[in-house]
Amino acid sequence: MSNGDVDDVDKAILYALQADARNTSSGDIAERTGTSDSTVRKRIQRLEDDDIIKGYSADVDYQASGYPLRMLLFCTASIADRGELIPEILGIDGVVSVQELVTGDRNLLVTAVGESDNDITPVAQDLIDMGLTVADEVLVRSHQTTPFGEFDPRADSDD
Repeated sequence: MSNGDVDDVDKAILYALQADARNTSSGDIAERTGTSDSTVRKRIQRLEDDDIIKGYSADVDYQASGYPLRMLLFCTASIADRGELIPEILGIDGVVSVQELVTGDRNLLVTAVGESDNDITPVAQDLIDMGLTVADEVLVRSHQTTPFGEFDPRADSDD
């Protein structure tokens, strides 16, 4: 499936699931999109099969759950190796995400959480031991997300 194959109904489904996948039924989405419940279920299955929907996860407040430190580690890896290193990086205790960056010298962004510096410091050392350069470390106070506005069926369009 290419971007051109994602129509307005698919976008509305994606928006609804990003807003609240746990409490939004296919019937709720069908009502919003003017389609049937079975159409929405089939569309969700197709979006999953095509890896547009990659999964469903909980949005965890790490601070409230006892892990007050969230550290962003900007790393540099060889361009040839950076993609292959991601599974290994995700295996480091405390790492919760890795983003592959395509511009600049810092080409991997690793997010780690912990209770104290004693939890975060070993993450940086593990990255260095893997041959990465840790170019910068940033302590994050808060992190918020929102559904992608282009998927919102209520958004004004230029059509």
